[in-house]
Amino acid sequence: MAVTNEILHKMKTLVEKLQEASKAYYAQDTEIMSNFEYDKLYEELEALEQETGMILAGSPTIRVGYEAVDELPKEAHESPMLSLGKTKEREELKDWLGDKDGLLSWKLDGLTIVLTYQNGALQKAVTRGNGEVGEVITNNAKVFKNIPLRINYQGDLILRGEAVITYQDFEEINSHIEEVDARYKNPRNLCSGSVRQLNNQITAERNVRFYAFSLVKADGVDFENSREKQFDFLKNQGFDVVQYVRVHADTVVDAVADYENRVQTYDVPSDGLVLIYDDIAYGRSLGRTAKYPRDSIAFKWADEIRETTLREIEWSPSRTGLINPVAIFEPVDLEGTTVSRASVHNISILKALKLGIGDKITVYKANMIIPQIAENLTGSDSIEIPDTCPACGGKTEVRAVNEVQSLYCTNPDCDAKKIKSFTLFVSRDAMNIDGLSEATLEKFIAKGFIHQYQDMFHLDRYKSEIVGMEGFGERSYKKLMNGIEKARDVELPKLIYSLGIANIGLANAKVICRYYKYDINAMRQATAEELSEIDGIGEVIGKAFADYFADEENNKRFENLLEEVRIIKEEIDEAGQTLEGKTFVITGSLNHFGSRTELKDLIEKKGGKVAGSVSAKTVCLINNDAASASSKNKKAKELNVPILTEEQFMTEYLEMEV
Repeated sequence: MAVTNEILHKMKTLVEKLQEASKAYYAQDTEIMSNFEYDKLYEELEALEQETGMILAGSPTIRVGYEAVDELPKEAHESPMLSLGKTKEREELKDWLGDKDGLLSWKLDGLTIVLTYQNGALQKAVTRGNGEVGEVITNNAKVFKNIPLRINYQGDLILRGEAVITYQDFEEINSHIEEVDARYKNPRNLCSGSVRQLNNQITAERNVRFYAFSLVKADGVDFENSREKQFDFLKNQGFDVVQYVRVHADTVVDAVADYENRVQTYDVPSDGLVLIYDDIAYGRSLGRTAKYPRDSIAFKWADEIRETTLREIEWSPSRTGLINPVAIFEPVDLEGTTVSRASVHNISILKALKLGIGDKITVYKANMIIPQIAENLTGSDSIEIPDTCPACGGKTEVRAVNEVQSLYCTNPDCDAKKIKSFTLFVSRDAMNIDGLSEATLEKFIAKGFIHQYQDMFHLDRYKSEIVGMEGFGERSYKKLMNGIEKARDVELPKLIYSLGIANIGLANAKVICRYYKYDINAMRQATAEELSEIDGIGEVIGKAFADYFADEENNKRFENLLEEVRIIKEEIDEAGQTLEGKTFVITGSLNHFGSRTELKDLIEKKGGKVAGSVSAKTVCLINNDAASASSKNKKAKELNVPILTEEQFMTEYLEMEV
């Protein structure tokens, strides 16, 4: 049966109606249609799918299962994926077209994906990667909002397109993240992370969409030497194709202007346009350069520039000792967002711009994303370079690396250089302080709010400054204070892990705490020899632990920390230590436990240990998919380590009825 636009529209409408009814019934506890009507529409859709051989993404007649993997496999592309030559001059597009017709389309800002179909079914999806080798994300592509899982064309089909997340979905996802610094910076970053998830359930929740922009292979189909005919073919197979318009030299400039008017309200992120010859043979005859194909060219929007006033230069210390100048200026609207700060990067750029407080400057967004200073219209050149670090008060110096001058803190113990240790301290497996992301910690350290771990429990001293910080406010401040108060109640292993002792992970901390029956003083006085004799600890870990508490300053900091927290005591069931001395590895999704962490905690409470990789010491690998080609499965088979399903493990080792 030929798939006409009318039939395709009918199928899409049926899918949308049935999805809406299912969502209302199962998620919102309400009914928008009777069971009779639902069944009638379902049967109509099912009949059309059988007649056309096409199944659209989201169809209720099929269900794509969620799957988690350990890593994304790599695969080489059949033909290299080149970048496009670029121009910002509209007249250049006229000259480029000459007497040929072209197709002018959006240049979408997402992640390029290559799809392969065989016998009418989606077989493979691979990211662009470096153009030569990409990552296989087939399971994730199957849960994109609009990719057809089955099509009526039965030959080998390869096409390229852009995976994107709309601005509306981007804002919706960010609206549920209260901590400003934890929010995604732009739709492209969110899309890239969503497409490359190891668990496709997360991908499904992100509403990723796919827009085809190039057909690579479809044997046996006559496209009459026309790119537009290829687009029509893809549309008839159920694909959403990037929006385009047919142009020639006399109309291309007006077409660009029309796109420019629409880009402000277009919901799909776009960083320009693409122009390609409609004549396939002519385009191919032009060949390519080492970097670009000659059958297409990208048009980039000219940067939107706004004038504003410089209010201050904020000096932001980093973990490397580098102190970055950041320009703070009167807020302006750029590319649809309000911008009030931009990195100046280094002293050389600061001097070249001749910046001074009160100067009139122009700003823009590089690639429509990163705020930058374009020009200083005043040039007062009055900014003083600080001689002390704002984080620790230590001496600063200007260093030249490859003729670029930058400002550095010379204090080896600068608080800003400890950002990684502070980030570990607040992390989920440690103190789990909600609202203190790494970016927020850097800001607080730069302003001198945090010098030691204990300072995080007294951030209320800086309430007015925190509430007034960009991206914060009363609500975020209250959330932070609640997170800090909640963190005061902590299990001893998590407190030990939060100290960042070399080689001491949470699992090792639990082993040590249990061995010394949670006696803090006994643990701190233990020698390296004593610790190394504990099963699973060994000489290296034992020495690291003993050396840490042999240091007077470390003990002092730990004492200060103990004054801020309340240790939650764990009762040890000696008779229940049935897994003592046994090491396990967990991978894949679980059915009976809410997460791997939940199962891991249970194993450790019974005296066992959970490792991250399979070794000769591993008792068994817990994996519900014993047939998967994951690296852990392969290693287990090489070492003859048993691979048990969750149920088998529960029955054999936990003595639980399933």
